[in-house]
Order: sequence, then structure tokens, then C-alpha cells
Amino acid sequence: MAWWQPHSFQPRLPLLKLRQQVISATRAYFDSCGFHEVETPALQTSPGLEPHIMAFHTVLENHDGSPRQKMYLHTSPEFAMKKLLVAGAGNIYQICNTFRNRENSPTHSPEFSMIEWYRTGANYWAIMDDCVQLLRGVATACKIQLYRYKGKISNPFSVWQVISVADAFRQYCKINLLDTVGDAAALRAEATRIGVRTDDGDNWDDIFFRIMGERIEPYLGTPAPTLLYDYPAHMAALSKIKESDPRVAERVEVYVCGLELANGFSELTNAAQQRARFEADMDYKEQTYGFRYPIDEDFIAALETGLPECSGIALGMDRLVMLATGAENINDILWAPVA
Repeated sequence: MAWWQPHSFQPRLPLLKLRQQVISATRAYFDSCGFHEVETPALQTSPGLEPHIMAFHTVLENHDGSPRQKMYLHTSPEFAMKKLLVAGAGNIYQICNTFRNRENSPTHSPEFSMIEWYRTGANYWAIMDDCVQLLRGVATACKIQLYRYKGKISNPFSVWQVISVADAFRQYCKINLLDTVGDAAALRAEATRIGVRTDDGDNWDDIFFRIMGERIEPYLGTPAPTLLYDYPAHMAALSKIKESDPRVAERVEVYVCGLELANGFSELTNAAQQRARFEADMDYKEQTYGFRYPIDEDFIAALETGLPECSGIALGMDRLVMLATGAENINDILWAPVA
């Protein structure tokens, strides 16, 4: 059934109207906090370098039609926004369409809406507070008391659960996670003990995510949202290693009704460390998928110039709308779903 046909489109109109209220309330929060809204190009020389995220690409042409440069649709506006931070833009946010290939499920669309924001002179605790205030502000503006998804409820006005990854593994699985880091056999033994299936070829990360998905994530974000923080250091991505405990990185994720909503960091500012992480991630991507993406050298140069101390986070706007409306399929809250 085509989405644009009246009998298919009309029932979604109330959800789509609430979608616009969510977006308006989100803008109102950041505007009230003195953030500047920015717009950066979707076409980039490097799409984002998370090993398991796939990008769309195209080729820029010269006037005669000959190829000039391979470009990618961004998987996050992060690189471009951090260049603005280096230039002195201060606290900034952006609501934009984002593109990730090979993603198609009730909670994933190849093209989706994201808000990403950065606070200068602040660490990840500041953006955690932003998340609390944002979800409460959106709920108030949309006249809803609870977020809902698949029969679960989450009250943003009650006390949020704030728990480290290590404590979550202890609480829900009785696993001392940090004692197993780098030892797939040790984590596999723990998974077997609690009845989580593993395969012989699974590495440590594979087992980690399977335990997370089966035994921890379903309990996060209900009856109130969850801030899950301090991931193992090798999962740092673009975040700082914690000075007081170098086994972990200052990374946080937000969960509501068991659904991952946002991922953020105290941002890494060291160019050499960031390059080393990018190269390691692309080595892993090439080993796993047979290809790699180029490093954005202009981004590395920006870090060398001096990225200010800052924190940042990306939040899935479509998922926030799903939670506000109770929708269970992302296509129900998109004005024009991707075919």
C-alpha cells in the first residue's frame, strides 16, 4: 500500500502533527538555553567512522561528466559541527536528516532525523542534564505524562535511573564486566552461565552486545528513563578516557522504554589519539566487511588547531516521536517513509 494514498496517509496525520510539536519543543529548549542552531552539509568527504555503520556514497563530476571526487552522505553531522566548535561557534545544535545504509527495521530507517548538540566547557554530565530537561520539556509541550513503546511506559518527570555499564552488568546479570574485557572466553563463559547463546566466532564485543540486547536493554528506561554511562575504554568512539578510571570512557547512552534514544560523550580533543582510533576502527571494518572509509583530514587538522573542551550527544528525533506517540514503527511517524 503506497504511503501517499489517502486511506494510508490520513490515519497518520495526528501522529505527524504531534511530530511537529516534538520538533518545535526541542528547538524551544535549545533556543531558551542560548544555543545557536546551525546547518552543515550532508555531503562529506568522510561519512562517520563507526565500524558497523554503513554509508551512502556518490561521485561529484566535472562539467564534462568526468569523475572528480567520491563523497558520502553523512551518518552524523559530528565532524562538520566540531569544525564549527574549533572556529568558535560556542554551544550549537542541529536538527537534520541523516543517512545510514543497510538499516531497515521498525526502529531504523535509511534516512532519519537526528538532533546533535554540543556544550563547550562542559563534560558528559552536562549533556545528561540536557537530556533530562529536554524529555521533560517535550512531554510538557505535547501534553503527555508518559512515553510509551510496546506496552512499556516511562515517566520523564520521576527520578531517572543513572547507572554505569559495569553496574548494569552486575545488577542484571551478576557479571563483573571489566574483569573480562579483552577476554572473549571469559565473557563467553558468563554468557553461557546466564543462558545467553554465543557462537564460536564471536569476539568480546559480539558477546557484550548479545548480553546487552537480551538481558539488560529490555529493562532500561522503565518506569523512568535511564542514563547508561562509562563504557569500556575500547568502546570510547570519540569520547575521552576517564581520568579517575582508565578502564572506561566518558560515554553515555539514553534509554526509554527499552529503546536506545541517544549516544554522547565527553569529547576527545587529542588529534593523534583520534587518528589512531579511526585507523583501528577502519582496520576492523576492512577485516569484517572488506572495505574502509577515508579519514577526514580536515577534521584531524581542526583537532590539531584546538577543539575546546566540550561534550556532545546525538538523539534520534524519530524515536523520540515514536515514544511520544506510542507508535511501534518508525514509518508511522515519517511524513514520507523511505521506500
